[in-house]
Amino acid sequence: MKEYTGEHIRNVCTGAHGSAGKTSLVEAMLYTMGQITRMGTVEQGNTVSDYNEDEIERQISISAALLHGEWHGNKINIVDTPGYSDFFGDVVSSMRVVENVLLLISANSGIEVGTEQVWNLAKKYEKPVTFVINKLDRENLNFDNLVQNLVDRFGHTVTLTQFPVETGPNFFKIVDLLKMKLLVYPQDSSGKPSEEDIPGDLQGKAEELRAKIVEAVAESDDELLEKFFEAGELSEEEFQQGFKKAFMNRNLFPVLCTAATRNVGVSALLDFINVYTPAPSEMPPIKSEDGSQERKPSDDEPMVAFVFKTVSEAHVGELSYVRVYSGVLQSGDEVLNTTQNSTERIGQMFVLSGKHKEGIDKLHAGDIGALVKLKSTHTGDTLSAKNAPFKLPPVEFPEPLFSLAIEPKSKGDESKISTGLSTLHEEDPTFLVRYDAELKQTIISGQGELHLDIVVKRLKQKFGVDVNIKDPKIPYRETIKAKGDAKYRHKKQTGGAGQFAEVWLRIEPLPRGSGIEFTNSLVGQNVDRVFVPSVEKGVMAACEEGILAGYRVVDVKADFYDGKQHPVDSKDIAFQIAGKAAFKEAFLNAKPILLEPIMELEIKVPEEYMGDVMGDISSRRGKIMGMESDGHFQIIKAKVPQAELSRYSTALRSMTQGRGIFTQKFSHYEEMPPDLAQKVIEQAKKEKEESN
Repeated sequence: MKEYTGEHIRNVCTGAHGSAGKTSLVEAMLYTMGQITRMGTVEQGNTVSDYNEDEIERQISISAALLHGEWHGNKINIVDTPGYSDFFGDVVSSMRVVENVLLLISANSGIEVGTEQVWNLAKKYEKPVTFVINKLDRENLNFDNLVQNLVDRFGHTVTLTQFPVETGPNFFKIVDLLKMKLLVYPQDSSGKPSEEDIPGDLQGKAEELRAKIVEAVAESDDELLEKFFEAGELSEEEFQQGFKKAFMNRNLFPVLCTAATRNVGVSALLDFINVYTPAPSEMPPIKSEDGSQERKPSDDEPMVAFVFKTVSEAHVGELSYVRVYSGVLQSGDEVLNTTQNSTERIGQMFVLSGKHKEGIDKLHAGDIGALVKLKSTHTGDTLSAKNAPFKLPPVEFPEPLFSLAIEPKSKGDESKISTGLSTLHEEDPTFLVRYDAELKQTIISGQGELHLDIVVKRLKQKFGVDVNIKDPKIPYRETIKAKGDAKYRHKKQTGGAGQFAEVWLRIEPLPRGSGIEFTNSLVGQNVDRVFVPSVEKGVMAACEEGILAGYRVVDVKADFYDGKQHPVDSKDIAFQIAGKAAFKEAFLNAKPILLEPIMELEIKVPEEYMGDVMGDISSRRGKIMGMESDGHFQIIKAKVPQAELSRYSTALRSMTQGRGIFTQKFSHYEEMPPDLAQKVIEQAKKEKEESN
């Protein structure tokens, strides 16, 4: 397998809203580079990057795929990411390791919520972005409108570098403003265009747009601007270098044209990547997590590599997708995992195209490949030379949006399930699992219903275990609205020592968020002070177990003000029991209520769905807290009871045809309507009776 050094490598990732055509574009790129002999299609399930059976079945990308090919002497590494928001975690980790983001726009759908998500992430990571308007062979398109929308939304640095002569079925001629040529693509999808002079009727438009690009390039660099003012133009070399620098510094965002399934515009995109996308060797040094060290992107520096994805493959085991930032990573090396503080022996190494693997002995600075069977290395870890430790910042993954409770279908499967879930979390850090001691449930969380669907399916396929799924219980709280008191006597006479304790308690409500406060105001000698901690223990046990429906008691002050004891029979356990019972009795006398958790939602949707979404929030007992516009989108802020948000991600997706996204976080607890509280209390009683 041929090795490539940094100056001959280009790293790109695709990003877009679902169904913009990323997988088809990557397929056409691989075909044009000669990596494959025929183009597969998503519909037929035979594309290189969607090779997983879930992806083939659902016709969507679920996992980032690693691919590569050679174009005019350079190796182009492509990371094809999913567009479906349930799998956005892969976009987050993949974008970390490339120098160019190909942001696809479907010509018939325009800017969508996913477009914005990818754009914002690229901004956060300071990555150059190339807009690729795909599907230009569709009917009834308005190309100029679409470009204007991009400029309006993403700013005047969005720069047209190509335009189609016609869109629709006759889209096979592109005016390339960087080459100042007309590219005429054959209609047989072979993808090799002829370069012709720009026709007279388009010459004026082309020159005007070219002048705009030259101006944008000149404006991004003071030195070039001076030359431009003096000479009125830039030499070809000055233009190329200036364009590359402006692109690299995010001062210019080129727009290219394609119809991936017909292989139109793809070779020009590859040319663009070769000439204008920065090579890894041209990038500034990387900084360590604490900012104290840096490494240049050169083979001569100590080795630093970053693991951005873990995949478990049948017959191979775990594969770690890795990007080398400096130095050379070689098979047989012993390296330091600075994240886990452990050493790893590098075994087999591969470069990948989907599931096709080619063995390789070393990866140079800037290259991307896969390592086999690392013992303790996970996604987000840094590998470095043993004698020169270096740690890169971790990946910040999105917070989970959807949770389910799971339980084994068969007794005895617990340890298998636990192993399976932790392996699946290693593969996909946006999938989380925890045991909730309060609710006594194992909770799995992810980015959406489909995300967890696939996790559960993989649990069965890979680890042979079946689980039952249910909605997680809601962590309600119990409290009071009035004062109450109780006197409780505990007396037990059996053979031998008896038990005796009498506890007098007063309780009152505290402000929300105060927790439980226990005091004593005992006077006189009725109760020995040694029993105060025993009563407190009993009260705390009652609060932990719950009184109305088995949920934790909060925001109550309990005062132990008097009681009685027996010289022989009073002991710790007797006062614990009496304290617990007195508290329960007082609680039921003090207007008890249930509190429910309220979540804060931020929902981003295209304007046309705003009414539906707001109506739906009201039907979920939600309160709209505010709205703001963001381009063609509306951001709705609302507070909604957690109990009403079961499977909200699925509901939002169907309400907005997949074009709405949301985030949620816990806000506060508030009193639950009495009729709904009563249902929860009855349900809890029923469950208790069934389990006894």
